Amino acid sequence: MTVPARVLVVGSGLLGTSLGLALRRHGVTVHLRDADPRVAGAAVARGAGTTDTPADQVDVAVVAVPPTATAAVVTELLDADAARVVTDVASVKAPVLAAVAAASGARVRRYVAGHPMAGREVSGPDGAQAELFMNRPWVLCGGPGTGAAVDPEAVEAVTAVVRLVGGIPLLMDAGTHDAAVARVSHAPHALSVLAAARLADAPAAHLALAGSGVRDVTRVAAGDPSLWADILSANAREVLDELTAVRADLDRLLAALRAGRPDDLSELLRTGAAGRSRLDRASDRTSDQTR
Repeated sequence: MTVPARVLVVGSGLLGTSLGLALRRHGVTVHLRDADPRVAGAAVARGAGTTDTPADQVDVAVVAVPPTATAAVVTELLDADAARVVTDVASVKAPVLAAVAAASGARVRRYVAGHPMAGREVSGPDGAQAELFMNRPWVLCGGPGTGAAVDPEAVEAVTAVVRLVGGIPLLMDAGTHDAAVARVSHAPHALSVLAAARLADAPAAHLALAGSGVRDVTRVAAGDPSLWADILSANAREVLDELTAVRADLDRLLAALRAGRPDDLSELLRTGAAGRSRLDRASDRTSDQTR
């Protein structure tokens, strides 16, 4: 599999800068572009690449901007023939794919929708890490079984980038991806925010008792509010389904507390423990596969 020699990264936030750092470690020429010159300059200072404009078509362009802006940037790059292949890292896929297909026609075959399951609660280029994608699943909505008609050479080029930075390519259709991230990422983030919001005006005496449990539950709530508002809005339908199911469970919990039914409480607690156990087993399998 041929490794791209020149990559354009549009967006110099956490993911874009981390990608630039990882690619530079392997000698790839990385061109950075960002709407905010100060952000791009910070990424360059970190060693993630150069803001020099490519003289001609690059091998791969990676769009690392918020989900609601992704389709427009992908379309612009395809129309300009700025890269042989275009991909992205947005955490919502179906709306982006539909918008690009509607705007780009046949050019959409050179677009491989992607999403690395990696991130931090620290945003911006200063929080970037070259190791961010190491052993993390990286969804690609292109190729057999994904429902996206993409040139095989495009999938191969993006897969080479993913493997080069340590990611684990995972083919998946866009609808399945959006439902999955709503369950394991987007809705949990919203719930973390709601738990953290209860602490915003809590008495100091209450906060003094906080231990690792509440810190674990609220850790991701520190993420960039503007970015997360964009993500939740872009995947609103799937997140609504998840949070509606959570509300039903919360209603059961409230009813059990009001009625003093410890057996009902135990059933809910056992379901939570079973979910955590399944998550741990899935993580163990992933670790075994990457050794």
